Amino acid sequence: MASGDPFAEPLPRLERVMQETFRMKILEQASNTDPKCLARYGYKVYSQNDEDGMIARIFELIGTTSRHFLEFGVEVGMENNTTALLIQGWSGAWIEGNQEYVRHIQAIFRAFFEQQKLIVGNGYITAENIEGMFDALKTPEEFDFLSIDIDYNDYWIWKAINKFRPRVVCIEYNCAFGPTIDWKVKYHPNGKWDGSRNFGASLKALELLGREKGYSLVGCGLIGINAFFVRDDLLGDHFLQPYTSERHYQPGRYFMRMPESHFKTPREMEHFA
Repeated sequence: MASGDPFAEPLPRLERVMQETFRMKILEQASNTDPKCLARYGYKVYSQNDEDGMIARIFELIGTTSRHFLEFGVEVGMENNTTALLIQGWSGAWIEGNQEYVRHIQAIFRAFFEQQKLIVGNGYITAENIEGMFDALKTPEEFDFLSIDIDYNDYWIWKAINKFRPRVVCIEYNCAFGPTIDWKVKYHPNGKWDGSRNFGASLKALELLGREKGYSLVGCGLIGINAFFVRDDLLGDHFLQPYTSERHYQPGRYFMRMPESHFKTPREMEHFA
């Protein structure tokens, strides 16, 4: 193999083998063997972990409409939940608070901007301004996919989104509180994660919020970071019941986090545009 090939490195290759072996062991557990268990379909293209596969499975089951997405907390766009959708012909918007990251996005994804497949908003998200940001980005009131990951006020941001009704929502949960505790961080408009357990919300809190908003919890990634919700009118008999945190909770398995995506330069990404 060429020296620049990451698979030529013995240690990373061994780590990947160990991760996959452990993943298969987890999927053999009784709680994960049902064919409707969403975690069974996880894989990584550009997502941080196994979200790309789970997203693909959800839309395989419920179909798509506008193929429009909106995601915030994207950094430079190379490890998030909608880049794989973008290169498959979807269109949508990203919101990123770091201006330097926005400049990188504009360089890496230049061809998608030129084709009017992607727009990016720069700003700090709060519960008070989120719907105004959606309007500024010309977001339709009903669209296919929303991804929320801002590491602190995630619960309160979703709670504040009422005008817009995405068909599927992916949101980060705080696995430290287990499957039964209803807990959410106190809202601070400028709140940021300080490295402690004081961030986001428990899976139970998100389950209950989703229920209030007309969404059901249909699964979580094996690494214990992201939860997926589908709008109730689209559930059919596609997903594993009951739609509760007790059924779908996955504990934190951060040692299983997958390696970074290979494509990092503007030239490489333009290949997909």
